[in-house]
Amino acid sequence: MTIQEIVEVALGNGYLTPTMEAEVGRICDNAADLSVNEYQALDKLMGALLTGQVVAVPRKQFINVMEELVLTESITRVSDIESRNNVTLDLGDIAAYALNRLPPLYATTEEGANYQRKRAQSELKHLIAQQVEAAISRNRDQPDFFPERQAIQPSGGQSQDVLSQMSSLLQAHAPSYEKPAGVQ
Repeated sequence: MTIQEIVEVALGNGYLTPTMEAEVGRICDNAADLSVNEYQALDKLMGALLTGQVVAVPRKQFINVMEELVLTESITRVSDIESRNNVTLDLGDIAAYALNRLPPLYATTEEGANYQRKRAQSELKHLIAQQVEAAISRNRDQPDFFPERQAIQPSGGQSQDVLSQMSSLLQAHAPSYEKPAGVQ
């Protein structure tokens, strides 16, 4: 999205999300020079923020302590496995897999977060370790995809082209799959 589009969405909705704010920041950081229209849009946004026409939505005001605990456990286990074996594991996939199988532990204050950490250490430590181990096992069982593989692309939007590409793939990978007519 452009700065102008983001400003129009913000004015239309009445709020500026952290994602929208980050995108405006990214555009400004990456641009050598902003255009007059971009400066005008930024000025319009600043005015709307100052008058209250647009409200900046604060960044998240809560944390999921479980994310912290799973990430810590995942980093420990993955670094141990990678140091002993010649493998590279995807930490993000492992953490996400485990988090999807564990209860969230949200807190809005540091005191609440400390309570959730203590509770998780006493009640859920074994379950966290078990889910991270299952995630690592699943990650290690994922097949290696070949970098030379390509998606089938219709050129010109003709389905016949896709069919001929699929036929070529079948002939290359399963030569006896399609036999010419009359051949037994």
